[in-house]
Order: sequence, then structure tokens, then C-alpha cells
Amino acid sequence: MREFIVEADGGSRGNPGPAGYGAVVVDAATGETLAEAAEYIGVATNNVAEYRGLIAGLTAARALDPGAPVHVRMDSKLVVEQMSGRWKIKHPDMKPLAAQAAQILPPSQVTYEWIPRAQNKHADRLANEAMDAGTRGEQWTPSATRADAIHPLAQEAPLQGRGERRDQPSPAATRTTPGGEAAKAVSDVRAARNLAADKPSVGWGAPPDLGPPTTFVLLRHGETPLTPQKRFSGSGGTDPALSETGRDQAERAARSLATHGTVQAIVASPLTRTRQTAAAVAARLGLEVVIDEGLRETDFGAWEGMTFGEVRERYPEDLNAWLASPDAEPTGGGESFTATAHRISATRDKLTAAYAGRTVLLVTHVTPIKTLVRLAIGAPAESLFRMELSAASLSTVAYYADGNASLRVFNDTSHLR
Repeated sequence: MREFIVEADGGSRGNPGPAGYGAVVVDAATGETLAEAAEYIGVATNNVAEYRGLIAGLTAARALDPGAPVHVRMDSKLVVEQMSGRWKIKHPDMKPLAAQAAQILPPSQVTYEWIPRAQNKHADRLANEAMDAGTRGEQWTPSATRADAIHPLAQEAPLQGRGERRDQPSPAATRTTPGGEAAKAVSDVRAARNLAADKPSVGWGAPPDLGPPTTFVLLRHGETPLTPQKRFSGSGGTDPALSETGRDQAERAARSLATHGTVQAIVASPLTRTRQTAAAVAARLGLEVVIDEGLRETDFGAWEGMTFGEVRERYPEDLNAWLASPDAEPTGGGESFTATAHRISATRDKLTAAYAGRTVLLVTHVTPIKTLVRLAIGAPAESLFRMELSAASLSTVAYYADGNASLRVFNDTSHLR
């Protein structure tokens, strides 16, 4: 009975950005390349492109022999685990693609194996060729060197990164002849695949592919008249607007974000200073601003509009209690840092679900940003007093599908200089 190996890959230069996929069908016994498929698919994410590559590979294998067992090898941990049934499919863009892939061949006929990127070079090359063709306004066409090639398991240049153009030798330099070491290598892969499935690679050398993270770009609003005086200015005070300096800071932040071009949505606190800052960015990026009450600043109660020194003079016991415990409330029924953290955690969870896999600009305040940062790195509540966060500064936190978070940038003010 014939048996096929399908290797598939997809990439996105921007994630989302210009994307393409590649897939190859190999005779498992001889190592002969039987079919190649690749296509530029427009703007899409890495994961969408990877699923499209899988669908193309399975479709090509079915066309060759609908009854042949197929062993799929991909360097996308997400796709392999989801198609193997070990991970749930939560993202709405993935569900129809996974369902389409599962219907091409009977599930009992297809097995899946995760492989390192360095072992998926053929499919990766095809995906890059498709993306290159797309940027030229052309359709991908098969390489003239494919017809009698043996699958090149380890012949091409090493990969440098998902969706990037790799330096590769010319097709003529990567051709092999039938039989010999290439066919033996394919047989070795077949013999080892069950062991690989039972003992997946772990550790720093083989990070799981969890798909693109949900990324929050955290922009503190620009200055108000109260900012240089370091007065408490929360959600229970006068709701000041941006000063002239603050408006200039908002414009500078907007120009910087427009240059990077990665923000896909904007969510802002309902207070005037954050709405004005968000509006400056939205005008540059051509995006709408969504208002979320959960991003408002802490309510500082009777301390609103006062300096730290004034609060210490008037309410020394309350201030000492507030500095000593995150459960303490500001004088007059303000909001404790514990209550703020609960609100921010709920807002974070809601927004990461709503904008899964996307980059979102959150225009908010000192306490919400510091809280998101401390929760991301697992820092205690008292760390809020040990962070400096400047007006109109940018910070970035990425949230992954496995529940982990990564602080990537904190208090960047380079755009203001």
C-alpha cells in the first residue's frame, strides 16, 4: 500500500500581513516528491496560512490516492495539536479551516507530527516563493526542478524566522538523486514518528507554537494641567483635558505608532484626557476608538486634585494605611488598589478574548498600566510604587494562548524626544 508524507507550512510578513502557504507530498517509501502546492492568499495571519497549507497538502494527497495513509509533518505546534484533538480550537478563524481539513480524508487515515522548522524547509521554501510571487502581482508556479526530485530533508539553508525571506541556495544546488541517503532519511522519519509523538520536544530549543499572541500596546495619556504638579487625578475628580503639552505628546505618540503600523484596534478609558489622546492616534491610523469603562483610572476619593504632600498633611493615617496595604481605600470612599486590580484583570480577560491574536492599543492611565504590567510579571501589589510611568509613554505586554504573558516594553518615551 502506498503511504504519503505531507509537509506543510505557512507564513505572514506582518502577522497579519501578506501571506502564503506551501505544501509538498512525498512518497514515504522512496522519498520522491510527488506534488507541490503553494499560493499567495493576501493578508492573513501565520496560523491561517498554516491551515491553508495543510488543506492544500491533504487535497493533493487525496488526488494522488484517496486510500493511502497520510502522515502530516508541520512545524506549527498549534495546528498539529489541534488537528490531533489534544488542544481545543478557540479562535473563530481557525474553526472552519480545521473542519475543512478534517473532512478531506477520514481521520483514521491521517496522523500528525510536530517537527522543528529546520526539518520543514521544502514547504517553507514554497510558502516564501508564493509570498514573493504575490508581492509581484503574480501567481506561484512550480519550480522546473521539482519533477524527479527526492525530498530534500536537509539540503536547504537554515530558517531565520517565520514569514521572513530566507537566504537559500538555488534550486539546482539543492537537487538530489533517487535512492541513497534521502530515501533512508525518509524511512528513518517513519520509524521514529511514533516515538516523536510520545516524547515531544520541549525546552528552550523547541518552543511550542501557540500562534500569535494578543498584544496590548499601553499608552498613557498626555499631560494635563495637573500632571506636572503631580496631583492625584483619578476617575472621581474634575476630569481634566489635555494641556497644550499633552496634545503635542499625543501627536508625537500617534506619529510613532503610525510609523510602526502594527496597531489593529484602539480601546480607551472614558475619561477626557484618554479620549483626546486616543483620538489623535485614531486620526493617524484611520481606526475607530472603542471606549471601555474598565480602563478608567482609580478613584482617589477625597484626594483628587491634591499633591502627595497635601494628602499627608490632611489625612496622614489614611495615607499610611494606603501605602501599607492594597486593600486600603483613599479617604472618602475611593477605590483600593485591590479593587482596581480586580477590575483591570476582568477587563484584560475580556479584551484578550475579544481581540485574540491581534495588536490592540489601550489608551489609559498610570494605575491600570502599572497593574497590567505587575500582573504580567507576577509582581506584588507594592511594586506599583516602584514603577515610573511618564505621560504619553508606551509599554507593551503580550498574552499567549497557554495563559502566559511577556512584558516587552516599559515606559518608552523615545518618541517624545
